[in-house]
Amino acid sequence: MSRRIWVLSAAVVLGIALPPVEAVAHSAEPVVSGHCARIGQLRVPGAAHQKVSCLAGLTTVSTEKSGHTNPEDYVGLTAADMPRPAGVPGIQIDGYFPDDSRSNTNHGWNHDAQFVLRLPDRWNGGLVVSGTPGNRRQYANDRAIADQVLAMGYAFAATDKGNTGVAFYHGQRYPGEAIAEWHQRLTELTVAAKHVVRQRYGRPPSTTLAAGISNGGYLVRWQLENRPSLYDGGVDWEGTLWTTNGPNLFTFLPVALRNYPAYAEGGEEAEAARQRMLDAGFAPGSEFLWDYHYRVYWDLTQRIYREALDPSYDGPLDAGVPFCRSGTPACDADYDYASRPQAQRAVRRIALTGRIGKPLITLHGTLDTLLPIGVDSDVYADMVRKAGRGALHTYWRVEGGNHTDGLVDEYPGRLTAIGPYFVEAVRSLTGRQGTVVSARTTR
Repeated sequence: MSRRIWVLSAAVVLGIALPPVEAVAHSAEPVVSGHCARIGQLRVPGAAHQKVSCLAGLTTVSTEKSGHTNPEDYVGLTAADMPRPAGVPGIQIDGYFPDDSRSNTNHGWNHDAQFVLRLPDRWNGGLVVSGTPGNRRQYANDRAIADQVLAMGYAFAATDKGNTGVAFYHGQRYPGEAIAEWHQRLTELTVAAKHVVRQRYGRPPSTTLAAGISNGGYLVRWQLENRPSLYDGGVDWEGTLWTTNGPNLFTFLPVALRNYPAYAEGGEEAEAARQRMLDAGFAPGSEFLWDYHYRVYWDLTQRIYREALDPSYDGPLDAGVPFCRSGTPACDADYDYASRPQAQRAVRRIALTGRIGKPLITLHGTLDTLLPIGVDSDVYADMVRKAGRGALHTYWRVEGGNHTDGLVDEYPGRLTAIGPYFVEAVRSLTGRQGTVVSARTTR
């Protein structure tokens, strides 16, 4: 069956009339009466450390005040008008699994593989599990994902993926190991969270969803391809695409780094440079976002992921030379993935196939300027179809959406927030009652 592609505009956001997120929580059926019931019985299997708290509120309206989140983890990921539901009492468990790296400084633990689990008193029977976007820490999804699903009555769990920060690759034993660890950590958390849900509510979750943004969306794809028995479905919010032969980050970011300076400087080379960027996959009409992405995203992203997957390219340097111009020795602007077999071998270890085993909704903005839609989710949707799994996949192309909703407020009237579509995707995927429906029938 052919893939379903929905092109969504700002007018659609105004027209779908989403019910208030807060109202959904009242439909969740309490399974165990009493605020924070069974709190003394909760043990996270495999955890090296855990701290259990009974909270009057599990969403960021409350946890920002109580110290049970870290706003630095999610800065810039949501638009200012993203709903901030309140009044979701329950239990929060913070902790970490055994690990020997120390990049995550949350709680002063200086320990990676940190996680957070939240168990609302009024539970709808479901569980949402997530890995973080970028190289952020475990609270990165609190505004965009946790707040929204907790208000619907879901339990929620998130992991820092086992390594954080711009030097996330430090300590890996072979190229790509740091990214491969993400797979293990989300699987580890999902298994553990299901056990904790049973301890708290007396039965396992009836529905388990994977959800994530960017690198977290990549993990949703990977888990549904490789660990489908753990989940009932997933929502992939502009997941990173890794394919051995391309496209991937290394096939379009060097083109941007090589050509953007000439475009920005104007002159007779400007139009040719712009065209080369469009040919690499950047969307026409996204030009107003190019300067910001050059300064903030493209250079850093290319260098740190290239160091993770192809460290020999720049010899003894650690993630190359920032903002080097083409022609500089070992410059990432001149990186040629097609001529780097060692990089291709590393990417093969983490590559996606499209062979999802459970229903998936993919959301991606047409003006995504970090992971351009034409060389990411358009390609992944085609991979799913060619793998014979098209009946499990629904693809929402959000007209005017960018990679981070935080830029919606920086460019008023020019970008569309994807956050409201995430909320609608969860409701569509689960038929609003917690039972996963075929992705073909969600719209």
